[in-house]
Amino acid sequence: MDPVGIGAVVIVLVMGIAAGLWRRRSEGRLAVTPGASEDQRMKDVLERLGVEPGSATLLQFSTAFCAPCRAVRRVSSEVAAMMPGARHVEVDAESHLDEVRELGIWRTPTLLILDAEGREVRRATGVPTKPHLIAALADLVPSPGAGR
Repeated sequence: MDPVGIGAVVIVLVMGIAAGLWRRRSEGRLAVTPGASEDQRMKDVLERLGVEPGSATLLQFSTAFCAPCRAVRRVSSEVAAMMPGARHVEVDAESHLDEVRELGIWRTPTLLILDAEGREVRRATGVPTKPHLIAALADLVPSPGAGR
């Protein structure tokens, strides 16, 4: 093989490894959503999706054949059951393509954490861990042991 071919193979391998490492690092991470989105636009989208406001909402976008979506459903449901005032709502992304595009959902599972006013405060693609979800909800809902 000539040096140009070997160089091309090396470049492709390095780029593939870098992309894989980036995806592995960002998968399931709850990122803070920068700035408040347009409140009225978000309220309109939530209304079309049938999502009622609550203290904190874990809004999951899933598809029928998405294996990680089942893991997000399980973790989110468990966390919502543990945290008073939090709730988990799952939306079929394929049935709501206009809303998915409007919210910038590019893959499933995507989990949005909404505050009491329906503003997106955090977002994760992939499967977030239970401790990360609990920490993200800590500022939005009272802790389970509060008020005793």
